[in-house]
This record gives sequence, C-alpha cells and structure tokens, in this order.
Amino acid sequence: FRPTCAKLQASRLFNAIANQERPLATSRSPLPGRPIYLDYNATTPVDPEVLAAMTPFLRNEFGNPSSTHGFGRRAQAALEWARAEIASAIGASPDEIILTSGGSESNNLAIKGIIYSQLNRQQHIITSQIEHPSVLNACRYLAMRLGVQLTFLPVNGEGWVDPKSVEKALRPETALITIMHANNEVGTFQAITKIGEIARRHGILFHTDAAQSVGKTSVEVSALKVDLLTVAGHKLYAPKGIGALYLKRGLELDSLVNGAGQERGRRAGTENVALAVALGRACTLAQQALPEEEERLLKLRDLLMATILHYVPIARINGKPAPRLANTLNISFPGLDGEGLLRELPDIAASTGSACHAGQSEPSPVLLAMGVDPETALGTLRLTLGRWTTEEQAVQAGELIGQKARRVMLATGLMKAPAEG
Repeated sequence: FRPTCAKLQASRLFNAIANQERPLATSRSPLPGRPIYLDYNATTPVDPEVLAAMTPFLRNEFGNPSSTHGFGRRAQAALEWARAEIASAIGASPDEIILTSGGSESNNLAIKGIIYSQLNRQQHIITSQIEHPSVLNACRYLAMRLGVQLTFLPVNGEGWVDPKSVEKALRPETALITIMHANNEVGTFQAITKIGEIARRHGILFHTDAAQSVGKTSVEVSALKVDLLTVAGHKLYAPKGIGALYLKRGLELDSLVNGAGQERGRRAGTENVALAVALGRACTLAQQALPEEEERLLKLRDLLMATILHYVPIARINGKPAPRLANTLNISFPGLDGEGLLRELPDIAASTGSACHAGQSEPSPVLLAMGVDPETALGTLRLTLGRWTTEEQAVQAGELIGQKARRVMLATGLMKAPAEG
C-alpha cells in the first residue's frame, strides 16, 4: 500500500491528535498477577498503547466523520489512518476494508451479503463442521429462510479439512466457500491457500474467518487467495465491539444495515471513530511484534505442555501434530470433568472443551467432529497464551494444572502411579 498525499495528510493529522495522549501509554501489563490468565482466544485485555491511541476520540475529538467542519475532518482523518493500518496488517488496500462491530458481524456480512447479492439463482454454500457459531448459524439461517443448500465438510483427527473434499463438494450452484483460517479451540490451521486455488479455478467466492489468526501469525490476503476475510478486534488487544471485513476490490456485497452511505454503502451508521482507531493501533502493534512474539508464545506453549505432561503423561493433546496457532494448547484428561477441574484451580483463568446448556455440560462440537469421544472431550481444557504470559506463569500454570489433575486421576484410578525402583 502506497499512501496518497491525502492519506499522508490524514496520517499526520491523526498522529498529531494521538500524540497529545502519549503519557497514558505504558508497557506494563494490564492484568493482575492472579489468576494466571490463559484465555486469550476468548478475549484479550486492551493494550495500554491501544487505549492511549483511542482516548482522544472519547474526549475532545468527538466529531462525526461525515461532517465537513474541523471536528469532522479530524475524525475522518483518524478513520482513514485506522483503515490503512488494518489493511496493512493483512496486505490489503484501505478501500477493501469495511469496519464492523466485530467478528460475528463480519462473518454474517460476508456470508449473507454474498448470498443476498445473488438471489436470482439457486445457491449452495460449502463450510466445515468446526466453524465458529457465527458462521454455522448464518449458513443455517440462509438455509431455513431462503432454501440455500449447505455442505458441512468433516475434519480429520487433527481438526483439518482436506482440500480435496472441498473440490468434491462443488456444485454448479455453489456460490460461496467459507472455511476458517485457524480454529479457536484447537488452533489448527486450514489449508486456506490450497482451498483458495480451488475456488479461483472454479470461479467461486471464498471467505475465511481469520478472527483468531490476525495478529498472531502472518496473514496476507493475496497469499491466502481469499475474496473475503474476517478480523475481530478483541482477539488482538483492541476493545470489544470493533472488527473489519476485507472485501476484495470489485466484488458485489449487499448491506445488512441500510441507511446513509458510510463504509461505501456497505454498512450504514456513523462510524465509531475511537474503536476504529483502537483496532488500527492494535494491528500496528501486532505487526511490529511478529514473528518474534509468535516464536516466544510457541516456546511458552510447549513449556506449559511439557510441564503438564510431566505430571499426567496420559493426557491427550488435541490438534497435534497439525500446524496450529503458537499460543493454543487444547489438552484432554480422559475421565476427568474439565469444568470441575477448573473449579479446583482458582489461580487459573481458562476455558474447557465443553459448553453449558440448561445446567448440563455438553462436549465441544469441534472435538466431537475430530473424533474425540464425549467423555474425553468433557475432560478438556483450552489453554491459550498471549502478550503478557511469562515463562514463570507458564511453569506455574503447568504445575498447578498437572499436579491437581494427577492427584484426582490417581485417586479415582484413572491413572496408575509409576512403579517404584
């Protein structure tokens, strides 16, 4: 991306505004020492640098970007800057970025927007069994309301979609393929580039939900060969309530929110300038830290894993050995209750491999799709690391989890103590 003179002026104006609040920025962790936070895939704390960047737009710089006076022009300059930073993080152009309220809206806009733009013909969507609910339920909604046909592709034991299965599922009426980039539970990367090549060869649009991968690994829309891509702000240290959708230049997309002409007519409503700036700054910080941060998190994840396995060698690592997010460890303790285990670990903040419905825990659909038996799935923890995870915390968390799980499994006969001598 080569900024025009107007964009350079927008950047300079934004920086002049943002620099008024630099004293607010600090590298100090926004997290307390306890509990140890291992749920970064659920949400991330707001980076202090992000908070500092957005603060002026919650105070004096409150203008409407559509206004032509000074307040409006400064707000518009901030939006231009944020859009350019988001675009740069994924190798796109600023005019290909649509600002949204988050990952779920971006997924819905991508899927429904494409289908609504082609209502004059029968349509078919290909997706996978392990997508985020905002993808799965958007597809099911279209099937229920419009009769759109759906294909839910299976995954193997590592949570991986075979690109050959995508090609076999194609039909003359296939309008869209939507496969996530990295799974939010086990971290498995999908073969997005290969699927993108298949989609282009057959002239089919391709969307990927990259909410979990943008900011954690290199994401380039041209290399991935995608037409649409989802970004979620609160997964990369921006606040909740902001996201983006990459839409390849030249594609038609129906708006889900009708009104004035914001976001080039693709999403009406006055833009939230402060949150847009937050996402732009978060993207900048993430790009500056890659790939060193990815390597650091990989080492910490493997240290956490090794520490737990030292105490519970029969624990199962889900998603291994497939390429996966460096920060994600999905580990099962056969026979244990993951929710019960976490309740016994007040110094650990993490997620389980189950979901609670009507007071009862149910196994994760992702793990079941991977062939994990329900009992093992219920004994699963999802441990995800991030920007403020330290080596000391990785070891401490591994020892707390491993020792507690070992004691319970020995006491219940789920694991045998090693023979002495």
